[in-house]
Amino acid sequence: MKEFVLIFRLEELPETNFSPEEMQARMGVWEKWVDGIIAQNILVSRGNRLSKESRVVRDKKLLTKGPYVELSEIIGGYIIIRANSIDEAAEIVKEAPIVGKGTIEVRGIYEGDE
Repeated sequence: MKEFVLIFRLEELPETNFSPEEMQARMGVWEKWVDGIIAQNILVSRGNRLSKESRVVRDKKLLTKGPYVELSEIIGGYIIIRANSIDEAAEIVKEAPIVGKGTIEVRGIYEGDE
C-alpha cells in the first residue's frame, strides 16, 4: 500500500460561525469519520490542525506574514492514510464530513522511485 496525505481546506474556520455546542456536534461527526479510518487500519498519522499564523519564504526573502492572500481557502489540517492507489484514497475521502463545506486535496507521498 502507498501513503497519501489528505489536506483539508476550508473557506473559513468553522468556529467563526458556530456556537460551542454546534462545534462540539460537528467535531463528533469528524471524530466518527476518523474512527472509521482507524478501524480500517489505514491511518498512518493523525495530523494536527494548522494555526492561522504562518510565514511564506522564497529565495531567502519573507514574502508574507500569513497564508497567501490570493488563496480564498484555509488549510485546516491534514492526515496521512494508506491506500492501494490515489483513486482509492480519493474514494475514502468522499465520506469526510468536510465534503460540501470545503475541499480535500489527496497527494501521494513521494517514495523515491517515481
